[in-house]
Amino acid sequence: MQTTPEYDYIIIGAGSAGNVLAARLTEDEGVRVLLLEAGLPDYRLDFRTQMPAALAMPLQGTTYNWGYKTEPEPHMNNRVMDCGRGKGLGGSSLINGMCYIRGNALDFDHWAQLPGLENWTYLDCLPYFKKSEQRDAGGNDYHGGNGPIHVTTAKAGVNPLFEAMIQAGVDAGYPRTDDLNGYQQEGFGPMDRFVTPKGRRASTARGYLDMARSRERLTIYTGALTDTIVFEGKRAVGVRFEYQGRSHTAHAAREVLLCAGAIASPQILQRSGIGPGAWLAEAGVAEVLDLPGVGNNLQDHLELYMQYECTQPVSIAPATQWWNKPAIGAEWLFNGTGLGATNHFEAGGFIRSDESVAWPNLQYHFLPIAVRYDGRNASKAHSFQAHVGSMRSPSRGRIKIKSKNAAEHPSILFNYMAHEQDWQEFRAAIRITRDIINQPALDAYRGKVITPAANLQSDAELDEYVKNHAETAYHPSCTCAMGEGNDAVVDSQGRVHGIDALRVVDASIMPNIITGNLNATTIMLAEKIADHIRGRAPLPRADVAYYVANDAPARGEPKRAG
Repeated sequence: MQTTPEYDYIIIGAGSAGNVLAARLTEDEGVRVLLLEAGLPDYRLDFRTQMPAALAMPLQGTTYNWGYKTEPEPHMNNRVMDCGRGKGLGGSSLINGMCYIRGNALDFDHWAQLPGLENWTYLDCLPYFKKSEQRDAGGNDYHGGNGPIHVTTAKAGVNPLFEAMIQAGVDAGYPRTDDLNGYQQEGFGPMDRFVTPKGRRASTARGYLDMARSRERLTIYTGALTDTIVFEGKRAVGVRFEYQGRSHTAHAAREVLLCAGAIASPQILQRSGIGPGAWLAEAGVAEVLDLPGVGNNLQDHLELYMQYECTQPVSIAPATQWWNKPAIGAEWLFNGTGLGATNHFEAGGFIRSDESVAWPNLQYHFLPIAVRYDGRNASKAHSFQAHVGSMRSPSRGRIKIKSKNAAEHPSILFNYMAHEQDWQEFRAAIRITRDIINQPALDAYRGKVITPAANLQSDAELDEYVKNHAETAYHPSCTCAMGEGNDAVVDSQGRVHGIDALRVVDASIMPNIITGNLNATTIMLAEKIADHIRGRAPLPRADVAYYVANDAPARGEPKRAG
């Protein structure tokens, strides 16, 4: 056993939250931080992780992807489904789709209605979204212009399909919004992206670690697999990990900060003796604390790919042919421009499936080609698609360790589509999307249906299609939920209930999943909790208006509009 020097803080996981904490904590003189990452460095010359258009490649294989698989999902015809998570500096921000989406204001206002989370309203969170952001269009009431993480806005004229898709949503009776992260999320509009002005992926390794790498008080170990958190009684005092073929123990004078994500954070807690007592006993783990919520409350977004042939040669299908890739790659490498410099998710939307829903429950990503998110089954013909999925499923799953072995993946069960609401929303999603695609704005482009087949019309037929074809949007969350009470794992500052000197800071502490992609919100919550850890006063609450539809019941006293 190798013992390393003592640090003030040990951060487990160099992902979207861990890198924020590493950068912010080491802004303070004399604070020594050890950052442990099981994966590789974010090699700047590896186009798979740096080129936005190559976003599907890191999901293929296990170089940058943990490659988790679920148990057979009982409501999805017992399919074993993918659960890709990032492995390397940047975590899942190294392999995600780079969509910059914050969630809806009412997501956070509803968080704030839970016991102990009064300081998590949208107006409390907005200053931290702005603090993290460096938007190419500049700052305003809703956006930051000087933060560490680059955000690129969609530019007009990139592809005619994007504007046609947005207009089709408007033709179908839904609002247009100029900013899905601004005053009004609801509607169809351009989508911002985690992409630098030079056309590179804006991971947290690029944005945050680049600020901090040169600081002597920050030590980074890659290829360091965390085994367990070390306790003295009910206090976390260090971390045991495997590094360069040997077992090491590092000591934390102040706190251990667990930032390993919604799958690995509960797994590490359980392996360390914190979790449901029966699960720990089953795996042969000595109990430190019976904390029932650890690994429960697992949530995710499912989505469908609704695909159509395109009658005009405006899709990006030719870019997938091998003979076109060298020129695209060269333009991206040397100029930071062209088809390689975008993730091609440049338009999207959020709508309510019916008027009874208080805020959007369906999300759209538009893409000018028919292809799976992981890059498989790309159409060679001109085509386009809408990704559509429900946002706040009431179904709940769990993460459960199988053994004390740090290298063994946990048992993952999302329990997708376990609630009748799920089926209602996906049926509505398919029917609404068909109506949108059939609007006049897409008449010039819409060809034959690829999938789902037009003859699938009944509830039973649509349900069977969902069972066989819905896929994860790669948004696992909520397995170490914030709050108070029996099911909560951490308090509003990420401190684990019943344990001293241990926090969890990542997507696992969301009490409920947000309306949209998770990366921006994970960065925000890490920025917010970093101020708590440093003993700094919270940023002043924002004073802005935001949209609430039809005077729907709101939380946190939002300013109504519309």
